[in-house]
Amino acid sequence: MRSDLFSPQNAEAQMEQPGMKLQNGKMLKVSLNGEMMVRQGSMVAYQGNVHFQALGASRVGQFIKQQVTGEGVPLMKCTGQGEIFLADLASDIHLIDLEGPHDGLTINGKNVLAFDPTLSYDIRRVQGAGMLSNAGLFNCVFSGQGRIAVTTKGSPVVLNVDQPTYADPQAAVCWSASLQTGFHRADQLGLGTLIGRTTGEAFTMSFSGRGFVVVQPSEEVARSFMGGTGGGQQAGQAGSTVAGVLGNFLGR
Repeated sequence: MRSDLFSPQNAEAQMEQPGMKLQNGKMLKVSLNGEMMVRQGSMVAYQGNVHFQALGASRVGQFIKQQVTGEGVPLMKCTGQGEIFLADLASDIHLIDLEGPHDGLTINGKNVLAFDPTLSYDIRRVQGAGMLSNAGLFNCVFSGQGRIAVTTKGSPVVLNVDQPTYADPQAAVCWSASLQTGFHRADQLGLGTLIGRTTGEAFTMSFSGRGFVVVQPSEEVARSFMGGTGGGQQAGQAGSTVAGVLGNFLGR
């Protein structure tokens, strides 16, 4: 049989040791010898002796946060020996290595594809988001030493935060956990706003400090605080109220 499909660029990626490697820009290969944490439903193929176990939140506090905020990562634990191939709706995949206890990454849970079990994560309130109704009140924060695979819709830009930096909250995928964040209205309230003329950018997210921000060329559909789409004024007010009550529990 002969076809361009069988060209070397489509052959299985070779790996010298267990871990993650990009099979291509939209598929991840995991060489498994032990265990790996993987997003539920992301497996597209596997070979060998591999077992899949669905997981909930790892702690009671984390479970409560996940239920209340709608944030978090639906996980399964993969154990055994073999090769696993992962993908998420043909999204672009990128690998990030965290290199120690002082190295942290804040990321939207929906952009997490897989990570080493040596990493830990928590759900935390995004700084400055208490007044926001429809964008990213809470995100996942990963820390420790290990590798994480993240997805983006399209090729992203990585902004070095060495000056005041701003991004659309629905386009910001992840950023250095050490950065300070805030939100402010992009529209100036006036007659045009009152009659429906706006810039289409109600809020922007600000970043300051030293680090990086990854921004994708696509905006996620805005969610209400309780995890639905849309939201409106009532959902926004409810989200702000609940966020304020849970502020100490969820961390700032």
